[in-house]
Amino acid sequence: MYYPVSSILIEFLILSILEKEDSYGYEISQTIKIAADIKESTLYPILKKLQVAGFVSTYSREYQGRKRKYYAITPQGKGQIRYLESEWMTYKKTIDGIIEGSLRK
Repeated sequence: MYYPVSSILIEFLILSILEKEDSYGYEISQTIKIAADIKESTLYPILKKLQVAGFVSTYSREYQGRKRKYYAITPQGKGQIRYLESEWMTYKKTIDGIIEGSLRK
C-alpha cells in the first residue's frame, strides 16, 4: 500500500539515500518507490531543487556507452538531513500520540 508523501519527505528520503552512497535518478526513484508511489516527473524537480540549494552535487559517469548523471550529498546536505530528521521525529511523535490516544484536541 502506498501513501501520499510530501515533497519534504521525498527530499528527506533522497538525502538519506545519498548519505549512504552516490546514486543516479532511476536508482533513487526505485528505492523511494518501496515506500511511496512517485513519478519521475516528481523526483527530478526535487533533485534539481536540492542541487540549487547546495544540498547535492552532480557528476557524470559513463555506463554502457551512455552518460549517467550521479547525485552526491554535500556537507550542507548532511546538515539538512539532521534538520529534516528532527522534523520527521516531531511529526512521527505527533502521529503516534494521536494513534495511541495520548494526544487529543
